[in-house]
Amino acid sequence: MSFLLKYKNLEETRDIPNENYTIKDLLDELELSAQTMVSKQNGELVIEDTVIEDGDEIQLVQIIYGG
Repeated sequence: MSFLLKYKNLEETRDIPNENYTIKDLLDELELSAQTMVSKQNGELVIEDTVIEDGDEIQLVQIIYGG
C-alpha cells in the first residue's frame, strides 16, 4: 500500500506503514508543523486526523505569513 506525496518540488511515492496512518503522522515524520501547513487529499482540503488510504495523492502546502 502506498500514496503519492507532493510537497514543494518533491513528488514521490511513499509506503503506508500501518492502516491508521494519518496526515499528522506524515507531518511528524517530515518534521513539519500542522499549524504552518495545509493538507489536501486527492484535491480536497483535509484535517490532520484524516487517514491516508492506498492510492491517495497527498499534497502539502506551506502557509506563508507576512505583509
